[in-house]
Amino acid sequence: MTQDLTKGKPFPTILTFSLPVIGGNLFQLFYTLADSVIVGQALGPDALAAVGSTGIILYLVLCFIQGVTGGFGICLGYQCGQRNEAGMRESIAASLWLCLLCTVCITVPCCMLARRILVWMNTPEQIFSMAYDYMFVVLLGSGAAIFYNLISNLLRALGDSRTPLIFLVFSSILNVLLDIVFIVALGMGVAGAAWATVLSQLLSAVLSSAAGARHFAVLRLRRSDLRCSRRVLLRHLKLGFPMGFQMSVMCIGQLAMQNAVNALGSSAIAGYTAATKVDQVSVLVDNAMGVSISNYVAQNHGAGQVGRIRSGVWACLLQTSVLNLVLCVGILLCRPLVVPLFVSQATADICMYSDQYLLAVAPFYLVLGVLMTYRSSIQSMGNGLAPFLACITELVLRVGATVLLGARIGYPGICLATPLAWCGASLLLVPVYFQTMRRMQREGLLHRA
Repeated sequence: MTQDLTKGKPFPTILTFSLPVIGGNLFQLFYTLADSVIVGQALGPDALAAVGSTGIILYLVLCFIQGVTGGFGICLGYQCGQRNEAGMRESIAASLWLCLLCTVCITVPCCMLARRILVWMNTPEQIFSMAYDYMFVVLLGSGAAIFYNLISNLLRALGDSRTPLIFLVFSSILNVLLDIVFIVALGMGVAGAAWATVLSQLLSAVLSSAAGARHFAVLRLRRSDLRCSRRVLLRHLKLGFPMGFQMSVMCIGQLAMQNAVNALGSSAIAGYTAATKVDQVSVLVDNAMGVSISNYVAQNHGAGQVGRIRSGVWACLLQTSVLNLVLCVGILLCRPLVVPLFVSQATADICMYSDQYLLAVAPFYLVLGVLMTYRSSIQSMGNGLAPFLACITELVLRVGATVLLGARIGYPGICLATPLAWCGASLLLVPVYFQTMRRMQREGLLHRA
């Protein structure tokens, strides 16, 4: 069930660890795809636009959650590499307390501000009520997302990337069934899709926790283990919350894009939503590879086997590039099938908006892979400044391109904002990585893997 990432050849080690993570991310996407397909087919294009118009807000919250819990996982992975059981238990306890704090700080203000956020985003009046119903329910269930992402990252830090996948497959099937029951049978509308997502994610979290506690004694915390020092809490805050903030900063740029698209009307929203749902396949695959190399680097950094980091990063970069090439070709060839998947009565305008986005973004998936690999590696070696500056660069380029190119050439300019942001952030991070490797070599820390 588990892997020791400090042993074995880097290429197969990373590959076997990453495949369940990729599967888990794709099934997590399956949640939202199921919502969108069933909503679009059962309730029509306006309902799909309502769900899509809230997508970036919910993605922003999810990115923060994934960043924070991912940082906590790096802290645990470092202790795991050192074989420090007491440190591992204290790290888990600190993660639990801080995630409880996150749940309160996210759920309360987000639910209170949900209606105002939709007004600020220029949500069209005909879909406003449905958008609010969907977003409010998902935000209300933020604790389920935090709980699931925490246990998933803790298990991966311990070398187990399969358990989260197993239970996520089960809960994904449950999500589809609940969608059908809540939307079609009970007539709950888009709110039914939101409740199906929250309940399915909560069940996945509970089952993953139970299985993890069964397989790992370190996860069976005693009452005395729940006490953690201020130093450990600060260490987790120092790594986890900047990572959450960095991922949220990236989403702010996408929020600007969504706001610009909303101003173009429901057809643009529906086409953009369909395209970005499919585009998320590549993003989640790259995120999965980032999670894999992050845990790999954290464990090897904790074990003092720095030489394995360089060979592991190259192996991860090669695997990510191959996957992105396949996804790019596949998505471009299957463009005509995207909109009919979500909308039963697709108009020419909706198809046009979807095509333009995919044609602009898909050719740059290779750049996204480079960005994810190097950013995750640098973060896991303890350098939080460079990834933060890269996120700021990405934000500035995304917002700037949305405003300037959008005003000049319209919707195509908005679409180009994403690849420009990826390129700018990558140009900053790649030199930092190689500089870090050269510094380690000069210090005599870089040994052959």
